[in-house]
Amino acid sequence: MSKILARYSEIGLKSTPIRRRFENQLRENAVTMLMEDGVEAIVNKQGSRLFVEAEDTDRAVASLRKVFGIASLSVAEETTSRMEDICAFAAEYSRSRLSEGQSFAVRARREGSQGYTSMDVGREAGSAIFIANEDRHVKVDLTDPQVVFYIEVRDNHAFIFSDYIRCHAGLPVGSQGKVLARVDDDRGLVSAWLMMKRGCRAIVSGDADWSPLRQYDPLIREGTEHRHALAYVLGTDLEQLDSVDVSSYGLPVFFPTIGMTDAEVEELAATIRAGL
Repeated sequence: MSKILARYSEIGLKSTPIRRRFENQLRENAVTMLMEDGVEAIVNKQGSRLFVEAEDTDRAVASLRKVFGIASLSVAEETTSRMEDICAFAAEYSRSRLSEGQSFAVRARREGSQGYTSMDVGREAGSAIFIANEDRHVKVDLTDPQVVFYIEVRDNHAFIFSDYIRCHAGLPVGSQGKVLARVDDDRGLVSAWLMMKRGCRAIVSGDADWSPLRQYDPLIREGTEHRHALAYVLGTDLEQLDSVDVSSYGLPVFFPTIGMTDAEVEELAATIRAGL
């Protein structure tokens, strides 16, 4: 069965205790999202990665892409960390992914004490792939290859994949407290979404349909006040700013879309509604 590798980005910049808390929140959010979407999966945390096993890989990827804090995903095949196993597996893996005359490269990284370097993995696996596809007249191109094979070696395991699926990154929802978000239009919708991306749990009110936000946080709820809220979030543009009396709110007020044009807001709002 294939495994999905989920990576984070800025979480790795945090101190060890904070990073661990954020990692646990990220795993919890991933499990919640998969359950909400009806995807049966097992989610494990190892080092700086989440490893997800699911029968329906495509549905699992579509679900995980909506989890804030995940920077990228890769659907990988697993083998042992023995060099001979990596080379044999890479050769077999490449046969279904290289076509006549294509160029390729191997990008390897390693974590652990396996007795070889990342450069060794790239060189040996690249040689095995070349020999396995010699009948197709493939070429090695380390600068601008048509196909890239990625190999990650972690302790006793190695993972081989050929694609990075970019996600929204940010911070895990629930890691930065609660905010009160007013959603009266697209700008309000986008403002709430951007604060969720920064790790805030949104409590939403307003005249517009905010239900698309539930795709990114199944635990989001409606309301106009919360005693633990840290700030208000308004969908205000630069021209409307003078009409907002921030002193009347009693809490800090954020305007996440104030520097965005109407076209940029409209484009992001469409992406949010599509659940992409």
